[in-house]
Amino acid sequence: MYLYESVTHRGARRWLPCLALAALPLIAQAASDVEQLTKDPKNWAMQAGNLANHRYSELKQINAGNANQLTVAWTFSTGVLRGHEGGPLVIGDTLYVHSPFPNKVYALSLEDQSIKWKYEPKQDPAVIPVMCCDVVNRGVAYANGKIFLQQADTTLVALDAKTGQEIWKVKTGDPKKGETTTNTPHVFKDKVLTGVSGGEFGVRGRITAYDLETGKEVWKAYSTGPDNEMLIDPAKTMAWADGKMRPVGKDSSLKSWKGDQWKLGGGTTWGWYSYDPELNLVYYGTGNPSTWNPSQRPGDNKWSMTIFARDLDTGVAKWAFQMTPHDEWDYDGVNEMILADIKVKGKMRKALVHLDRNGFGYTMDRVTGELLLAEKFDPAVNWATHVDMKTGRPQVVAKYSTSKNGEDFNTKGVCPAALGSKDQQPATYSPKTGLFYVPTNHVCMDYEPFKVEYTAGQPYVGATLEMYPAPNSHGGLGNFIAWDAGTGKIVWSIPEKFSVWSGALATAGDVVFYGTLEGYLKAIDHNGKELWKFKTPSGIIGNINTWENKGRQYVGVLSGIGGWAGIGLAAGLTKSTDGLGAAGGYKDLAKYTELGGVLTVFALPNTAPPAGERTAAADK
Repeated sequence: MYLYESVTHRGARRWLPCLALAALPLIAQAASDVEQLTKDPKNWAMQAGNLANHRYSELKQINAGNANQLTVAWTFSTGVLRGHEGGPLVIGDTLYVHSPFPNKVYALSLEDQSIKWKYEPKQDPAVIPVMCCDVVNRGVAYANGKIFLQQADTTLVALDAKTGQEIWKVKTGDPKKGETTTNTPHVFKDKVLTGVSGGEFGVRGRITAYDLETGKEVWKAYSTGPDNEMLIDPAKTMAWADGKMRPVGKDSSLKSWKGDQWKLGGGTTWGWYSYDPELNLVYYGTGNPSTWNPSQRPGDNKWSMTIFARDLDTGVAKWAFQMTPHDEWDYDGVNEMILADIKVKGKMRKALVHLDRNGFGYTMDRVTGELLLAEKFDPAVNWATHVDMKTGRPQVVAKYSTSKNGEDFNTKGVCPAALGSKDQQPATYSPKTGLFYVPTNHVCMDYEPFKVEYTAGQPYVGATLEMYPAPNSHGGLGNFIAWDAGTGKIVWSIPEKFSVWSGALATAGDVVFYGTLEGYLKAIDHNGKELWKFKTPSGIIGNINTWENKGRQYVGVLSGIGGWAGIGLAAGLTKSTDGLGAAGGYKDLAKYTELGGVLTVFALPNTAPPAGERTAAADK
């Protein structure tokens, strides 16, 4: 039996076992220092740059007038040859960088690039076959003198930032059930938040908050199932319906699944989270439902494919919005939520901007959860005509409905492919221009679902895919775009031969950086004009970061081909349907790059004259 207990902070509520109420401890909140550290642009203290996922820097020593003079300052090999996602952190005079499995962590001195310490966890390599789309890791987190690493085997560990010694560690999942972890931990206030991967293994997704200092679990919220386990208040948690926000009602998830299918329901949480301190709300997305065969799971499959806004202290959901009900194409909803105060259709709003795998860019009111705008950010998107603004539901084109076409039928020409018009590779937002700069995929697919039985720890996919460039276009697999989230329009687009799988970076110097799968780091101006490029040792799926040390600005990026797009090259897969279709779609990558694992750091030459700054305002 459960009852509601009122929680003093902001009137939030949570489910608690009634017998445990008397034993509840008073938890002292020791806020972390990371929020303050992000306000100094000399640091790069969070993977996303700040709490709002802007990936923007106020540094402007490198600007649109001198970016063409960038040169390599130094490099560092991680000693691992697989997909390198995420990027380094810089706190003061130390840089912290990670690797994919086995998830090494290095602390490097910015003075002479010497290794201050190295941490290499002992993990069972049996976890590798359970990892869906390469053995990537999206980076470490920092707070209060600790480095937080989320290992592939679901171990969350806190290390002493000065010595690399373990302070505490906790197991967050079970690889024997197909649960792994590839996400970066997120530190908000006094908590470390982490998720789980494994939607292709019948995992039940969740987000868990741990105490920053002790590693003790504070709350856990599942993506599917009973209200009490999801930390949903049927009367208070709101969702968009009939053109307004309404309570989700009792058993909103259970009613949307057939029988106990929700127990294998996916909705994993391996993406990027953001946090609004004024609202005390954390925002994140949930992934695809299991299996990929939609015929085996009738219903909307709530709350997979969903944006959640939760109270950070209690975990209780304030609102939820499902982008792709009854997903039929693997359009995970885990991409980052970027928080920005922008004009939407002429009116200032506290907005949340989410560029979803399904090809629609959503602009929401982050306070209320109201849907403000939903438009296609890739012209190839064809699986739906538009999003009905009253219901929030995409209007599916019957021809591309794998559910309607049924099992063992190959639905051809679906755009985007399962890896979406954008996967986890994070966009950047520039407050100077008001635009979002977005790495995108321009890929379509053939999708054939088939019946599959669940076995713990074994793949639970149930679909065969093939991928290829969007037809009747520029022939490439990607674009890098500027997106106006207030109008839902593409401002400009740069075609790329392959998907742009790196995280982007915008700076106050009016330079935007992104990396390509061939291995180029590129610098462009705010109009999309290329200023400079450099070929790094391997394909780039890492995120570009910047920092300052001793008066000099640096830009760094991890290169190491892999991830879903590069899994064929990284794992030696050759069949066109291998890697859930990516091996065939990206087979030409082998002509342009090879495996690697290198951090490359760039700066202006010491002798370079400080070229005159260019600004967006001046260009206008």
